[in-house]
Amino acid sequence: MRRAISINKLRTYLPVYRTERNMKQEELAALVNVRRETISRLEKGLYNPYLKLAMDISKVFNMPVEKLFEFYEGE
Repeated sequence: MRRAISINKLRTYLPVYRTERNMKQEELAALVNVRRETISRLEKGLYNPYLKLAMDISKVFNMPVEKLFEFYEGE
């Protein structure tokens, strides 16, 4: 009998908060010292941020990391 493997997936609210502030991906990328493509991949859930990047982004938005990113179980 095979057991299902749970995979943690990243859900991000980054585009919501970024667009509320009329901030472009390029602007956020410059503030946290990454490329725009990194922000794009984060927003699409294709890239899990490393701790320092997640904390830097949370400082830009002045909110806890948990409001910007959450992990959930999926298959």
